[in-house]
Amino acid sequence: MDRGRMLLSIIIPVYNEEKNISEFLRRLQPILEGITSDYELIFSLDPSPDRTEEVILAARAHDERIKLLKFSRRFGQPMATLAGMEYSRGDAVIVMDVDLQDPPELVHEMVAKWREGFEVVLPQRRNRTGEPWLKRFVSAVGYRVINKIADVQIPPNTGDFRLMSRRVVNEVVRLKETHGFLRGMVAVVGFRQCIIPFDRPPRHAGATKYNRFLGSLRIGFNGIFCFSTYALQISTLLGFFIAGCSFLLMAIYLFYKFMGWTILWGNPTTIILISFLGGIQLISVGILGEYIGRIYEEVRSRPRYIVDRSAGFEPRG
Repeated sequence: MDRGRMLLSIIIPVYNEEKNISEFLRRLQPILEGITSDYELIFSLDPSPDRTEEVILAARAHDERIKLLKFSRRFGQPMATLAGMEYSRGDAVIVMDVDLQDPPELVHEMVAKWREGFEVVLPQRRNRTGEPWLKRFVSAVGYRVINKIADVQIPPNTGDFRLMSRRVVNEVVRLKETHGFLRGMVAVVGFRQCIIPFDRPPRHAGATKYNRFLGSLRIGFNGIFCFSTYALQISTLLGFFIAGCSFLLMAIYLFYKFMGWTILWGNPTTIILISFLGGIQLISVGILGEYIGRIYEEVRSRPRYIVDRSAGFEPRG
C-alpha cells in the first residue's frame, strides 16, 4: 500500500453532544484538509434526547464526507466505537471524542507517525485536567494492577484516542469480543506502536454523560477479568491460606485441651473470625461471578450493536 495516498477515517462516538459538534468540525476539518482531501468523518450516535442527530445531518448537508451511524438504542461508547471501525474504509483510522479533550491538532503528528511505519499511534496524557482526584486515583491504581497481572500491557494514561492502521482495525474487529475494551483489544492484536505525550485540555462545552467513577471501575474490571485469570488464582491461594490458618487454630485449640490449659479466647475473636471468613467467601464468589458473567455475555452471541439508520454509507448485504 502506498502510504502517500490514503483514505483517513475519523470515528467519533457521540451522545448528547450538540454543543460540541460545530466547534469540533471547525477545528478538525482544516487540519484534515492539510493532510488529505480523501477522508471520512463517522459519527457513531447513541440515540440522544438533544439535537445531536440534527446538527450532524445539517453538517453533512454541506459536506458528504460527514457520515452518521445511529443505533436502535443506547449501546454505549465502546460498541459505538467498534461499529464505526467496522463501517470505516480508511487505510488509517483515528478514534477520538467530540468534546475537544482529544486535541484535533495532534492528528497531523499521528498521521506522520503512521507514515513512518507505526501501526498504532497512542496519545498519552501528561495531565488529566478537570478530572476529580478520585477518578485519577482509581485510574492510576487500575493501570498499575492491569499491567501487573494481565496478559497484555496497556500504556497508562491512554484512552481510546488513537490511530490504527487498516490491518490493526481489521484484526480488532475480527476478535468479536463483547466487552468492547478497545485498549485491551488493541494490545492483544499487537503490531508496532508508538506514544505521543500531550496535555489534555478541559471539555469545550457541557458536562460528560459518562459516570467517571463507575466508568473507571468498569474499565479496570474489564482489564482484569477479560485479559487475565489472575484474580481466580488469588482467590484459590487465599482459600488455601485461610484453610491453613483454620487448621493451625484447630491444632492450637487441641494442644490447649490436651495440656489442660484454660482457653482465654472470647466471643469477639469468634465473631471477627467468622466475619473475616464470610468476607473472603463473598469476595471469592464475586470474582467467580465476574468471570461467569463475561462468559455468559460471550456465549449469548448477541449483536454488539444494531444500526437504526445510516447516512453516507453504501448498503450492506
